[in-house]
Amino acid sequence: MAPIPPVIRRFTRAPGFTAIALITLAIGIGANTAVFSVVNGVLLKPLPYPNADELVGVWHTAPGVINLPKLNVSPTMYFTYREHSQTFSEMGVWQRGGVTITGVAEPEQVRSVRVTYGTLQALNVPPAFGRWFSQVDDTPGSPDTVILMPGYWQRRFGGDRSALGRTLTIDAKPYAVVGIMPDGFQFLDGEADVVLPQRFDRNRVFLGNFSYQGVARLKPGVTLQQANADVGRMLPAWLNAWPAPPGLDKKLFESARIGPNLTPLKQDVVGDMTDTLWILMGTIGVVLLIACANVANLLLVRVEGRQQELATRAALGAGWWRIARELLQESLLLGLVGGALGLGVAYGALKLLLAIGPETLPRLREIAIDPIVLAFTLIASLLSGLLFGFIPVLKYSGPRLVTALRGATRTSSHSRERHRARNLLVVVQVALALVLLVASGLMIRTFQLLRNVQPGFVRPGEVQMLRVSIPDPVEADAVRVARIHNDILEKVAALPGVESAALVSSAPLERFDSNDPVSAEDKVYAPTEIPPIRRFKFVSPGYFRTVGTPLIVGRDITWTDVFDDRRVTTISENMAREMWGSAPAALGKRIRAGSIDDWREIVGVVGDVHDNGVHEPAPGIVYWPIMMSKFWGNERFVARGLTYVVRSDRTNTEAFLTQIREAVWSVNASLPIAIVRTLQDVYERSMARTTFALVMLAIAGAMALLLGLIGIYGVISYSVSQRTREIGIRMALGVDHADVRRMFVRHGLMLSGIGIAIGIAVAAGLARLMASMLFNVSPLDAVTYVAVSAVLASAAVLASYLPARRAAALNPVQALRAE
Repeated sequence: MAPIPPVIRRFTRAPGFTAIALITLAIGIGANTAVFSVVNGVLLKPLPYPNADELVGVWHTAPGVINLPKLNVSPTMYFTYREHSQTFSEMGVWQRGGVTITGVAEPEQVRSVRVTYGTLQALNVPPAFGRWFSQVDDTPGSPDTVILMPGYWQRRFGGDRSALGRTLTIDAKPYAVVGIMPDGFQFLDGEADVVLPQRFDRNRVFLGNFSYQGVARLKPGVTLQQANADVGRMLPAWLNAWPAPPGLDKKLFESARIGPNLTPLKQDVVGDMTDTLWILMGTIGVVLLIACANVANLLLVRVEGRQQELATRAALGAGWWRIARELLQESLLLGLVGGALGLGVAYGALKLLLAIGPETLPRLREIAIDPIVLAFTLIASLLSGLLFGFIPVLKYSGPRLVTALRGATRTSSHSRERHRARNLLVVVQVALALVLLVASGLMIRTFQLLRNVQPGFVRPGEVQMLRVSIPDPVEADAVRVARIHNDILEKVAALPGVESAALVSSAPLERFDSNDPVSAEDKVYAPTEIPPIRRFKFVSPGYFRTVGTPLIVGRDITWTDVFDDRRVTTISENMAREMWGSAPAALGKRIRAGSIDDWREIVGVVGDVHDNGVHEPAPGIVYWPIMMSKFWGNERFVARGLTYVVRSDRTNTEAFLTQIREAVWSVNASLPIAIVRTLQDVYERSMARTTFALVMLAIAGAMALLLGLIGIYGVISYSVSQRTREIGIRMALGVDHADVRRMFVRHGLMLSGIGIAIGIAVAAGLARLMASMLFNVSPLDAVTYVAVSAVLASAAVLASYLPARRAAALNPVQALRAE
């Protein structure tokens, strides 16, 4: 049987020290590994497509258009770029939506992506079975085809290859299945069930309609700057080659000053989570530093107990490097074992992270403990071992060991110098803990202020939402479509427990709406001037009452307005103030969407709704009736896909949802119900990023506070143990017990006070990095800094008081015999 190495034997002889050190390291390294797994999966890994660094999102700038930070792609741009680009090897455009599939099981509305030829070719992931769309599939009038995504194929067909070649009834039309994408394939970061061809008739497209997202693959060796220059070269040609929409002047598009704004595709996929994740990575890294400081303090105590042994070895000829190497071996072993245990902590923490993480967190499928994460854990373990191991090495493996034999008698006093390293580590811990607590406090303040914002609706948990779409093949007549929606609505409104019900193209925060220019009859626009961009929503009577948006002045639209085709509309209060100065002044004014549409009279002004999330200003909104004539160039327009909003105290109960389905199918059995949720669900989703950051920073802050207090407690306890004889002399000379307590509490407060002062300075410098995550809170918010400092100081008093109380309770006679 092989002998146990001395380094391991020393750890087994001190099980208490070993357990505390390993638990501290496991928590610190495990938390870092878990968060790094998220950062790696979301930010660092390339997208799961061949040569993903060649993929770009096709966007534009339009500085001449108000309220439009980024411009999408139009059909005419797609034709221009595909035919004339010198830097794209493949290019396509796409648009998300939903379609109704019947004939497979009960009617179902599924998530769809419509893509042009070149979109899937740009991603370059071939189907597992079948083929991509061809240019023939992209041609209007050709047979309808569909590609199945792997999740839908498994769910509906059990992974049966015979699904290839079958015909699906989609929106009441037959579609032939020509391809099945491979397992694990995901279209960018959005969920989809089927892929359909997006067909543009080049004889019927114009300069406008920027409603599509573009993706392109750069030719090998082409840079983003070169591709942007190429798009900039093509834009004048695009502007000259295509006609303006009827009733609009081409100078209108010239005044928009459209320019290229291509971005790496990963940036489109990741979205606005980049700053949040890096900040979380930094905060968890600070927790690891605090953990290392704690373990360093433990090692200082342990090595101090071995000072005579080490000094004797040094006197007998052991060199500095030999002693240092032995101490570093111990610390590195601690770091590696702590890292191994940390992997188990990371696995559990990752499950928790993904459970509490926002639904909007991109690339969730790619977050895992993979070889890169394992390498990170190994490096973190080794660096941690070196970091907390160097402190006792520098303090005790040098020339001072030679003098240790002379200073190690029973009656020798312990100078302040002996405690300096431990005191310094505690100051560092407190300072770092304050930085994390400030970050956590700023997020708590942000969360409180966001919750105090009136979103434009009330009691969202009582509003049930579900979506019903009536495609053109099911019912072509616009009036009949509106009647079907009205009939369903009346049946839903009659259900037990329903207070009110209404229709809307996109409920608050759903973001299914379009944003388009709106002209006012009493405003003069130059031929090159683009009217302000407004958000469009299509609503039924009773919508504002159902969701709780207040009517400021005027009246709601009525069903008589809808079916008698009265030219009326309603707008939001901020739009009324911006255009006419006040809500009452907007009544009677007339607006329209396009230059050839009918003017519509504003009959009501309603409260503002934070439709982009409560952290952003409320957009100006026009609420059009769900059916109108002469709108968007259509003789008769009707909103076919609508969200039913139902106010009831029975939301999300299975019995209630069953009754709603029966109400829908009693009017038309082929109509599916989709996106069933409450307004509260959507509201919480809009807050998900802030909530996620708050929870993570709060956990990091709590860990930092706990470790910092353990450090203070340990230093004061150690000081008590080292000054036992001094305490006995003082008490024998008549010093009061309270004075003894105050002496040690004062020591703890001094350390925490210095740490708090340093921490405030560091936090003030670093908190600015959080500015993008804050809402109406300054990174230097005085309330947060004062509150956090007070909490930390109070906790430090408690951590100091417990060992101080023990010191005051010592028996003077026993204390004098202690050494």
